[in-house]
Amino acid sequence: MGTTVSVAVHAPFVPDEALDRFFDQLRDVDARFSPFRGDSEVGRLARGEIHEVDASPDLRHVLAACDHLALVTDGAFDARRHRPDGRPDPTGYVKGWAVEEAAWILDSAGARNYWINAGGDIVARGQAAPGRPWRVGIQHPDRPDRVAAVLAASDRAVATSGSYERGDHIRDPRGGDATPTGLRSVTVVGPTLAFTDGYATALFVMGLDGLRWLAGRPDYAALAITTDDRVVWTPGMERYLVREA
Repeated sequence: MGTTVSVAVHAPFVPDEALDRFFDQLRDVDARFSPFRGDSEVGRLARGEIHEVDASPDLRHVLAACDHLALVTDGAFDARRHRPDGRPDPTGYVKGWAVEEAAWILDSAGARNYWINAGGDIVARGQAAPGRPWRVGIQHPDRPDRVAAVLAASDRAVATSGSYERGDHIRDPRGGDATPTGLRSVTVVGPTLAFTDGYATALFVMGLDGLRWLAGRPDYAALAITTDDRVVWTPGMERYLVREA
């Protein structure tokens, strides 16, 4: 789905076969769900070659989850209206869901401390070392070699949406301005990558109002960089921010 995935497993380690199955799972999801592949199930659904009621259980689950996100975000995330051509594009949910599903393969093989990076979105399980959580750097919008903030996370997902790396690729599905304004990037921390990634996309569309909205969800926290270069965050982000002495 247009991104790369890497994984680092710390002790206890897993067999190479488990890592092979992890990546095979992601390739299978890409083949079935990528909107960029004409033979994918999502592509066939968009062209009307199959109907939603006849889709696979996985696709029906994904579309139902996307509909839930559209409902709770009041349309700021809407997989059915995201693309300019009107075709369904569930990638804002699918990538995180696919990584979480593949992570079960590592869990079942005995992995307890590992890090998955899916195009900059992170699943951090366990610890980087005994007593030390994983650290996640949030890229500075103007300095690719610098970070705007550092987060410490264990058993959490971290997802970032913004315009400074891939350009104006996020559209407001609610109409009006095609490109959201107010934020340069927003990073969300949550329990699972699928909804964390979806919320990050929605918050980027909502702007600063999105941070106030997310503050009412105790399992999630957000940090944003505004278009006037302020760094703001929800109260829940305090537990993750690393402040060096």
